[in-house]
Amino acid sequence: MSNYFRKVPDIEYVNRLPDSSIGDYIKVKNIFKGVSIREDILQDLTVFEKFQIVGDDRPDNVAFEFYGDSNLDWLVLKCNNIINVQSEWPLTQMDLDEYLLNKYEDYNTLYNGIHHYETKEIKNSKGVIIVPEGLQVSENYKVTYFDSALGQHRSSLIEEKNIATSITNYDYEINIENEKRNIYLLKPGYTSLVEEDLEREMKYKKGGTNYISPTLKRANNIKLYQ
Repeated sequence: MSNYFRKVPDIEYVNRLPDSSIGDYIKVKNIFKGVSIREDILQDLTVFEKFQIVGDDRPDNVAFEFYGDSNLDWLVLKCNNIINVQSEWPLTQMDLDEYLLNKYEDYNTLYNGIHHYETKEIKNSKGVIIVPEGLQVSENYKVTYFDSALGQHRSSLIEEKNIATSITNYDYEINIENEKRNIYLLKPGYTSLVEEDLEREMKYKKGGTNYISPTLKRANNIKLYQ
């Protein structure tokens, strides 16, 4: 992300530290000055490619593998609207193990505790899906339906003993992590469009009393005490 933050413009705030003098300012990066991928690009699915994060790969690892440039890690995150890497990017195996044990406190609860139940897929005699797979249901869930081809009602309770299958705490958490691994990346041939937008949008527009330069402006002097 260092390459991205080098393009973020600065802003000066009044220095309110005890040893500061009147007229002193502190220059910091304006983290509120962000750039999103243009809507017309996001809506064009043909310019994106599916990608699966493997192992403990970080955004910079993915950027190097896909673009040949680890400095485009910010683009990997922007493509998937990831703001908080800690919670929205797959955890490393070590961090995941630590997180799960802290959350569930012991291995028995983690691996054997039931988080919820999900349906198995049920089809009628014509192969039409009656109940899709993966619906969250109660342990004793059942369904009765009329099979027009057979001209009779059928009950999942009789024909499918385990229509509701148990999902352990571990399975639940792993499924969440695996979903994070499926991302979309802007194809290499289109990265220049986003980089040009970044260069343009990160610059301050000339005008107003706060403007100093395209990369620097001064914040209003807010009075803390009346």
